[in-house]
Amino acid sequence: MDAGRSSPCAGALRHDDAVDTEVLVDVWQRLLADPRKSWVLFEHGTCVVLTAPDGELAEQATEILKKFGPVHAGSSAGDFGVTGLKDVEGWIVTGHHNDVLTYVGPDEPHDQSEIAVGLFGRSKRHRDGTELSILHVEDKRASADLA
Repeated sequence: MDAGRSSPCAGALRHDDAVDTEVLVDVWQRLLADPRKSWVLFEHGTCVVLTAPDGELAEQATEILKKFGPVHAGSSAGDFGVTGLKDVEGWIVTGHHNDVLTYVGPDEPHDQSEIAVGLFGRSKRHRDGTELSILHVEDKRASADLA
């Protein structure tokens, strides 16, 4: 893949997920508009922002999410924060790593209270942190070098 370009990972995209994947990629491209930020999107909406991208981005993001994605009750891995969005409908759910963020769409949780959205986003992060299925890699290293 050329630096500064984005593409879905080969083989990670199932036909029935095409619309959801396109929506998720679009949401993250709008939320992470900084031309210097490389990021990796996982199947259930968790995004790992790579502030110091090095080598293979998918491998780097997978290692971060493997460590910081799974929920462990009673530890900081169970903590979360919820942020409402201005430019996109939905919420971002944060966890115990500043660069691991999970998008929750407006139609996902039936109960849209902060606690329900947070628990829903945390469960999505847990699934992504255990399944580790990548949907998309956004490599902005060439853009960062030009800035």
